[in-house]
Amino acid sequence: MSRAGRDALISTLRIGPPPAELVRSALDRAFADAEARGGLVAALDAGCGRNSILAAYRSRIGRFVGADVHSPPDGSLAYLDEFVVADLCADSEAFPPASFDVILSNFTVEHFADPPAAFANLRRWLRPGGHLVITTVNRRHPFVRSYLGIPPRARARLQRLVKTTAADAHPLVGACNDPRTLQAALASAGFTSVDIQTTGHLARAWGRRLPTFTLGLIGDLAVKPVASRRSTIVAEAVAP
Repeated sequence: MSRAGRDALISTLRIGPPPAELVRSALDRAFADAEARGGLVAALDAGCGRNSILAAYRSRIGRFVGADVHSPPDGSLAYLDEFVVADLCADSEAFPPASFDVILSNFTVEHFADPPAAFANLRRWLRPGGHLVITTVNRRHPFVRSYLGIPPRARARLQRLVKTTAADAHPLVGACNDPRTLQAALASAGFTSVDIQTTGHLARAWGRRLPTFTLGLIGDLAVKPVASRRSTIVAEAVAP
């Protein structure tokens, strides 16, 4: 089955919107709020990898910064104004306080060794009224829970099979990866207006090969009626 055919099947079965669609809606709100306060927006992609959803907002960003634990390949993030190698859990001084209006954390929370420290840092780096937008996996989904329970060495090999590309495989922790825990952690870090949504995403995320796509589709359909168990979380929060 072609990629287009798989996408059509996902749409027909009403698995749920892609996380990127929910993220764009959240970012639209974040940018509108920041722009209402005046001036161009300062934005951070916290865990930007090799590309950033925020690139679509480049014309609305006055200062565009990316951060990750590894430097990206040369030329892959040419739209950034600045890139910083930083551990979001440990490098609290990576940026001065109140540096950004919008921070995106796109599928990075599952890698946090110390989520409370990471959220405290993200809160510290946001300006008052600034928005944090998060996507992450949901360990309440039985497949995700089983996946996170695999011994790390075996899981690292498995990741290279199920991820869209082998380069997307990174160590997983999953210490703050269910809707209730994530909401509580964000509130504890001082965020307000925390909003949590979930959607099915396994079929898309595991769509590199037909067998894993099929397994992901089964997983998405199995929990479709139970919002708290859908595979992917999209969260919004505001720095007061």
